[in-house]
Amino acid sequence: MSVFNFSAKTFFAQPVIATTILLASVAAHADFNHQSWDSLLNKHVTMTNGGKASVVNYAGMKADKSKLTSYLEATSKVSQSEFNRWSKNEQLAFLINVYNAGTVDLVLTKYPNVKSIKDIGGLFGSPWKQEFVSLLGKTRSLDDIEHNIIRGSKRYNDPRIHFAVNCASIGCPALQDDAFTGKRLDSQLEQATSKFLADSSRNSLKGDTLKVSPIFKWYKEDFATNWRGTKDLAGFLGRYSSSLGLSKAQTADLKQGKIKISYTDYNWNLNKK
Repeated sequence: MSVFNFSAKTFFAQPVIATTILLASVAAHADFNHQSWDSLLNKHVTMTNGGKASVVNYAGMKADKSKLTSYLEATSKVSQSEFNRWSKNEQLAFLINVYNAGTVDLVLTKYPNVKSIKDIGGLFGSPWKQEFVSLLGKTRSLDDIEHNIIRGSKRYNDPRIHFAVNCASIGCPALQDDAFTGKRLDSQLEQATSKFLADSSRNSLKGDTLKVSPIFKWYKEDFATNWRGTKDLAGFLGRYSSSLGLSKAQTADLKQGKIKISYTDYNWNLNKK
């Protein structure tokens, strides 16, 4: 029997099968839909000070708690194998969104009777160590998401994440009024970083001392990982000299160690509207 002896039905079935396989492959690699979280942010987050900070309408978030719960339930259904098939940018956008949504969810467990997220942990506990976020097959804490998955994995190596994950505090970089997405991640991180550094109430040059947020002290090692050629904190800050309002001469002095770096106080009060 000839190897070419097959029916027309079998022949014409091949494109259908191929198309089905292709569509399944595309679906597996499609970005996660963060629209529900995006709509909550659009509705309840207000950017202030020219986009350098933001306040959250937690009362409004609480009224829409079912929508927040639905979003977190949807993210909890993403398996590790599905997550692994996404691009690195989509993975990071997903993790940042889950962290921020989880933070809001945690605040709502005590709101309105909470002045600071630190109060939620109690006298001897930490809100960031409470395991309540279902993510990638495990129940995790916010610390686990940030320090183990995002930072600890070394996969993402992007210090700008510190201006994207939000700790529900005034001293924290702004909770953005839209969700992070894989396609827009780089520009979103860049804008969040630039805006935060442009906030003179938290980062400013005083004489020969550059006073910056204690975030740069707490995570100093993350700004010395050769990200885009920046080998130390001074180099990172120098990349954003225009946001910091530094002249070319001052930027050169910063990189040469002629400008001292010190740290401001951190305001842990709730970033409520």
